[in-house]
Amino acid sequence: MQRTKTALRYLGLGILAAVVLGLAIAPFSNRLIEQWSRNDVEARSRLVYNAVQSQVVAALEEQNEVQLSLLFSAVALDPRILAVGLCAQPERLVAPTKMMPSTFSCEKVARSDAESFSTIAIDAHRIMVGAFPISHGDMRSYLVVLHDLSFIDKRSGEAQAFLLAVLFGVAVVMAGGATVFVLVTLRGWMESLRRAVEDVRTGTGSLAAARDQSIIDLQIKKLLSEVEVGRSVINATQIEWSPTSLQQLLHDILPDAEVLIVSNREPYIHNRDGDGISVQVPASGLVSALEPVIRACGGTWIAHGSGSADHETVDRHNRIDVPPDNPAYVLRRIWISEEEQEGFYYGFANEGLWPLCHIAFVRPLFRENDWRLYREINERFANAVVQEAKTEDPIVLVQDYHFALAPRMIRNKLPKATIITFWHIPWPNAETFSICPWKEEIIDGMLGSTILGFHTQFHCNNFFETVDRFVESRIDREHATVTLGGHETMIRPYPISIEWPPTALQEQPPVEKCRADIREKLGLAPDTRIAVGIERFDYTKGILDRMRAVDELLLSEPQWKGRLVFVQVAAPTRSKLTSYSTLQSDAIALADQINDRHRAGGYTPIQLLIRHHSAMEVFKLFRAADLCVVSSLHDGMNLVAKEFVAARDDECGVLVLSSFTGAARELSEALIVNPYHVHEMATALATALNMPEREQKERMRAMRKQVRASNVYRWAGRMLMDAASCRRRQRILDLAGSQPH
Repeated sequence: MQRTKTALRYLGLGILAAVVLGLAIAPFSNRLIEQWSRNDVEARSRLVYNAVQSQVVAALEEQNEVQLSLLFSAVALDPRILAVGLCAQPERLVAPTKMMPSTFSCEKVARSDAESFSTIAIDAHRIMVGAFPISHGDMRSYLVVLHDLSFIDKRSGEAQAFLLAVLFGVAVVMAGGATVFVLVTLRGWMESLRRAVEDVRTGTGSLAAARDQSIIDLQIKKLLSEVEVGRSVINATQIEWSPTSLQQLLHDILPDAEVLIVSNREPYIHNRDGDGISVQVPASGLVSALEPVIRACGGTWIAHGSGSADHETVDRHNRIDVPPDNPAYVLRRIWISEEEQEGFYYGFANEGLWPLCHIAFVRPLFRENDWRLYREINERFANAVVQEAKTEDPIVLVQDYHFALAPRMIRNKLPKATIITFWHIPWPNAETFSICPWKEEIIDGMLGSTILGFHTQFHCNNFFETVDRFVESRIDREHATVTLGGHETMIRPYPISIEWPPTALQEQPPVEKCRADIREKLGLAPDTRIAVGIERFDYTKGILDRMRAVDELLLSEPQWKGRLVFVQVAAPTRSKLTSYSTLQSDAIALADQINDRHRAGGYTPIQLLIRHHSAMEVFKLFRAADLCVVSSLHDGMNLVAKEFVAARDDECGVLVLSSFTGAARELSEALIVNPYHVHEMATALATALNMPEREQKERMRAMRKQVRASNVYRWAGRMLMDAASCRRRQRILDLAGSQPH
């Protein structure tokens, strides 16, 4: 009985001590949690600032609020960040994220030359505002990062409850042990109490739950840091975009990622050459851009095997390691029969989609059988992606209008894949696209992509308009996304470019030597001025229009007769199609007509060279020319314009450029013309021929700077950067979703 009374006495004393100790420690615990939480919030804000500072400056210099909005939205995915925005002068809130309180004002932000933190009350909530100065030019703005501090009270309550529970449990255990041996129990109780107090002081015991949450928060912060630091690194102005920097980017932001490329054109073609086999590397900006990516990761390139010896050089799985001299990745060839090629490539792709998207006044033709073959070939390529994929979440780069259906087909088979589709030709307005009988299926196929890229924002806007008109979906124009069937697709402009420096420029003789060689080859006098046009024989390129402009110039300013020759290089293409073969015949007839009109003493103002020219030949002609005419009636980008600029390391020469090319939005120092207006084109030719060398150099220097900075490796890098951001954002959301609520 005495031992029972003693045990009960100690039990009561233990419970009383637990309560008293809990009440005594509670204020200390609250202050500890408050301070720890604020430190965590401040550290999180600094992390965001350090990650996005350079990107914010770049966006401000470009006055690109859309980029700011996308950047801030990615940061605000962190569940502990309430909102992000930019306080610009004068007191203007720029690009606030969706959760930014409506009553928040930049006037409430504490500002100084260094970072500052302040706590404000909004709608009965305590909000911590971190303000970080960002200088751009003569202006200063403040990045503001908002955190809702109400979670601190919740943490404090949970910690106090846990603390009392622990102390109560300790007291019960100690009192129960007193029935066996009071002194031992008392000694154990005191020791346990001492440890509990120490735990509270150091935050290792009673704050275990908070510690676990901190570990998850640190993981989220690390992931966000990887996304944004990677973005700021590749946006840094000091980066020289090259195959090496592109490969380094891939290693940094997409380590161990599996990359597959889907394109109609293959990077290496094996052809019969007498008794042997030769390897041809097509002159393609696409190949130049994506080869460094695929080499870096050792992935797989899936393409149509079109060479006469392609069948003989693959293994039994239709694969071959390439490049031949130093294999780094796998080329998987897909076989397409002549009948399938007629329907898929010549039919639906080039008699249907090509004229439809270029709006070049050639009627698009849509045949049921062509559509059937187009769908079958897309399915064949999608199946090849699944067969070649070694992981469940590869990065798949789908190229061009030949594969509009493939993204959805791949998505259905590999739902975790990151699919980047790039549309290399223009996208027309909704009214024009409505001509296509299978418009809904094409739009649905493209929206299977994670990221869908076009050359210009104008084409992106046309796509949004088309989706809005024909497909039931959710369009978020602020964040440039379309959600269809629960899947979100980012729509982005990625202006393609050329490699820098161009390989074809490396072994070129000096400009004066190029001029002398070309004049001698063409039988021209040493003082003859040369204008060039270099295209495929395609009705979208405006070849006839530029010849008419030369004719108009010679008629209105006859002093140029005998002194100016226009050299049109035109490589035959798609000659099976009537519209292409007819164009070639029309061009020959028009050149003869103009030459007959102005012929004198052997002078022929237009020289039409109908054959394929190598890149070395093209660049030599560019260097010899006084001006280059790019008169496309409609074009996604037009790389000929950029190649001419890249070829002119002497900073001379004039570019006459159609306003209907994507390149006109980047190369504004060119003479921009309406190719449908012959007189305007002729006037531009005269302006180019009379332009002083000083003005030529100023214009060319600015254009070369643009092409150098925004080369083809940057094009690929931006898409990979956004792919990495999408993948890590999904990981963050998955991680945040796994946390207990």
